[in-house]
This record gives sequence, structure tokens and C-alpha cells, in this order.
Amino acid sequence: MNFTNKNVVITGGSTGIGLATAKAFISAGANVWITSRKADNLQKANLEINSPKLKTVVSDTSTLAGIGVLEKAVAETGNKLDVLFLNAGIGAFAPIEQATEADFDAQFNTNVKGHFFTLQKLLPHLTNGSVVIFTSSTAATAANLGSSVYAATKGALNKIAQIAANELAERKIRVNIISPGPIATLGLTSVVPTEAQGFLAGATALQRLGNPDEIANTVLFLASDAASFITGTEIVVDGGYLSYALK
Repeated sequence: MNFTNKNVVITGGSTGIGLATAKAFISAGANVWITSRKADNLQKANLEINSPKLKTVVSDTSTLAGIGVLEKAVAETGNKLDVLFLNAGIGAFAPIEQATEADFDAQFNTNVKGHFFTLQKLLPHLTNGSVVIFTSSTAATAANLGSSVYAATKGALNKIAQIAANELAERKIRVNIISPGPIATLGLTSVVPTEAQGFLAGATALQRLGNPDEIANTVLFLASDAASFITGTEIVVDGGYLSYALK
């Protein structure tokens, strides 16, 4: 796939799926902006990718002020965006009786409010015929113990993306959702114990965790002309996690 001179923004692009996708877009010729709320993570990503096509923006997209920083950085380039990958996300897992208001607010602010208002604020900077991709999760469909708040954020995100696909169709902007299953990222390994990671791997038809590059490849497909008639759709990339659980 060729993205030569295409302009791509990836929120939450300094680690995991976002970082893998940034590498893939740059390898395909794109100019890429990645965001993170942590400057040191962006510095590490910059050193790892080591490309003049990469720009980094310290931006906490869970707040309107942080989104404003990203919007300003994009506007100052004078370039329109061809791809917006709304990928920033966090998760905290606890039974309903133990969930805290702080965890509830943090997840909804990052996973829902952040994506919604980042899309809203960057809409004027998107080209007609551009592509928007939301990172959701199989958690939106599954009913795993301890995932009530996280799953609710992803379910809300799916509906926002579906409506956005209809609202933006007049501008020929395609909007799709990618829902990874269990992927071997720091975001998973830092909150899921090793034995539970083995359980997740065993719960997939392919009997393993996915890797971030496999999600990145799917994102590039959705962003490419090969997916020109796909919008308002959720693509599940889970190694058969949802279907295997139903056996």
C-alpha cells in the first residue's frame, strides 16, 4: 500500500498499536504525527522510528485543552489530513462493586470524550475523501468480568463512529472501527497478570495473543483505496477470540 505524502495523525501513537501503525504508515511513505501525554514516551518513539517523516505532539486528548494543542500543531503546518487514527485509550478493570469514580471518569474522558472532541476539532483539517479510524475493542461485544466501565466506553465509541460515518458521508469521509482482541502490548501486559495472559491466548481460536503489527496492517488496509467501499463498519481482529468463546 502506498501512502506517499499522505498526512496521518495517530493519537496515542508512542507505544503499542499506535507506534506499530506509525511505523507502518511511514514505511508506506506517509507523514505522521503521533501524540502522547508523556514527552518521554514520544522521545523514545522518535528515536526508535528515526525518520524525518515523524512529528511528535505532547497532547493529553482526554481534555479539550490537550486536544487544542494537537489542533494547533496540525493547523500550523498548513497541511490537510488524509487519515485520522483515533487510538488513544486506557483501561482499568474491577468488579462493579469495586470500581471508583476516578477510574470511571478517566476511562470515559480518554476513550470517549477524547475521541469525540478530537474528531470534532480536527474535522476542518480533514480533506474530503479522507479516512477516520477508531480503535475499539472486542470488550464492547464480550461480557468479561471486571470490564464493565472499559466495555461501556468502547460500546459508546462504536456508536459514535457509526453515526460519524453517516454524518461525514457527504464529504466522502469514510469512518470505520477496528476492534482488537488480546494483543501483546504494554497496555495489556501492564494490567493483566502473566497467567491471565495465558488464559486470554488460550481463549482465541489461534491459541495466541496478537501482535501490534497485525493491527497496524488492518489499519492501513482500512485507510487505503482497497477499502474504498467500506464505511460505518467494525473490523474485528481477534484471532477468533469472540467466535471461539461461543464454541
